[in-house]
Amino acid sequence: MRIVVTGGAGFIGSNFVRHLLREHADDEVVVLDKLTYAGNLENLRDVEGDPRYAFVRGDICDPEAVAQVAAEADAIVNFAAETHVDRSISGPEDFITTDVMGTHVLLEAVRAHGIRRYLQISTDEVYGDVLQGSSVEGDPLRPSSPYSASKAAGDLMVLAYRRTFGTPVLITRSSNNYGPFQYPEKIIPLFVTNLLDGQPVPVYGDGRNVRDWIYVDDNCRAIDLVLRKGADGEIYNIGGGNEVANIDLTHAMLATLGLDDEMIRWVDDRAGHDRRYSIDCSRVRALGWEPRVPYEDGLGRTISWYRDNRAWWEKIKSGEWRRYYERQYRGLS
Repeated sequence: MRIVVTGGAGFIGSNFVRHLLREHADDEVVVLDKLTYAGNLENLRDVEGDPRYAFVRGDICDPEAVAQVAAEADAIVNFAAETHVDRSISGPEDFITTDVMGTHVLLEAVRAHGIRRYLQISTDEVYGDVLQGSSVEGDPLRPSSPYSASKAAGDLMVLAYRRTFGTPVLITRSSNNYGPFQYPEKIIPLFVTNLLDGQPVPVYGDGRNVRDWIYVDDNCRAIDLVLRKGADGEIYNIGGGNEVANIDLTHAMLATLGLDDEMIRWVDDRAGHDRRYSIDCSRVRALGWEPRVPYEDGLGRTISWYRDNRAWWEKIKSGEWRRYYERQYRGLS
C-alpha cells in the first residue's frame, strides 16, 4: 500500500512512519510536511535511506502540493495539525486554517483521485470535560479551546464528506501521547528537559487535572489497525487506560530524576482548562488491539530518551534547529 502521511515529521507522525516501514515490508510511505515549528526532519533521519520512504515539503492547505502526493496514493493518514492548546489561545487563526481548511483540501483530493482510505487523526479533547464515566464515539462534542474546537470542526467535515459523497473516511481520537521525539512544549518533554537543565517546572492551578496517557508506539499500532481493518465512516477512541493527575505525573518525573518538590513552580490555571478526559476504547479493542507498554515503563523509557538525546532537544529549545532549517530547506519539495 502506498500511504501518504501528512505531518509525518512531527511527533506521532514520525513514529507512525517508522512503525509502517518496520511492520509492513510492502508499504511505501510519502511524508508531506510543511516543516512548521514542530516539524523536524531529524525525527526521520533514521529512515532516510529506506527506498520505500520519500519526503515532500508542502502544506495541506495547498491543493497543488496535496495533489502532487495524492495522485498515486492508496491511503492518506492526516496527522498534520496545530495541536498546542496554549498557542491556540494566543493565536487561534492558524488552528482554524490548518485543522479545518487543510482537512477540506485533503478530503477533496481523496475524492478527485479515488483514494481508498482517508484516516483523520483527532483527539479526545473534542469531547471536553468528562467529570464522570468515559466518552464513547457517539457522544456530543463539547470542545473547550480553539485547538479542540478546530479539531472537532475537522472531524465534522470528515463525517459530512462520508454522508454527502460516500468518501471512505475513518477517524481516530487518541488520548495524551508520550514518547520519543515529542516537541518540548508538551508537559512531559517540557518538564523532563527543564529538570535535566536544573530549571523549575510550571504546574497549572492545583495540578489535579487528569489525562489518560498512551505510549506513542501503542497509539501507532492502533492507528495502523484502524487504517487496515476499521469500518468506513467509523470513529475509534484510542487510550492507554492510564488516568493520571498532572501533579502525580510531575511527582513521578521528579522521583525518577532524583529531585523534589522544590522544582515545582505553581502558575495560574489556563483559561478554559478541562478538568478530566476519559475515553471508552471498546471499539478499537474489538478489532484486536491492546496497549502493550505499561505507563510506568513508558514514562521511564521516555525520560531516558530525553536524557540520552540532549543534542536533539537543546537545538529545539535554543532555536538553533529552526535557523538551520531556514537556511537548508527553504524551497525544499
